[in-house]
Amino acid sequence: MLVIAVTAAAVRLLVDDLVITPFLQRFWPPEIAPVQASEITGNVKTAALYLLIVWTFAAFGEEIAYRGYLLRRAADVGKLTTAAYLIGIALVSVLFGYGHFYKGPAGIVSSGFAGLVLGAAFLVSGRNIWACILAHGLIDTTGIVLAYFGLAD
Repeated sequence: MLVIAVTAAAVRLLVDDLVITPFLQRFWPPEIAPVQASEITGNVKTAALYLLIVWTFAAFGEEIAYRGYLLRRAADVGKLTTAAYLIGIALVSVLFGYGHFYKGPAGIVSSGFAGLVLGAAFLVSGRNIWACILAHGLIDTTGIVLAYFGLAD
């Protein structure tokens, strides 16, 4: 499970940085960072607070909601077949992307891609929600660490 989570996080981060973001910048302005991102730079207390928030509400909360509940309910409609899960991953990823509308159009697409990767991790791990929670937490932790050191875009 750990290997799947780390691999999913790496795929999401690398493909987004090297493929998705450069492609989307041809059509839309860059993804909008959360307003508080600038407060993290060089501030250990703020970074720690945001790590607590993202692991609680994003990693755990969003994964329980999107992959743990919505994806499973979508697959229920198709009698839990592999095809039902694949269609469910696509549909739930669209919802996941739109759930991040505050990031702008590029952020919606980027988050939708993250949903696809997290959905794939869910399937590859044998439908283990903890693989998704860990991957999501690692993705967001990377963003906070980069912001802390002033390296976030």
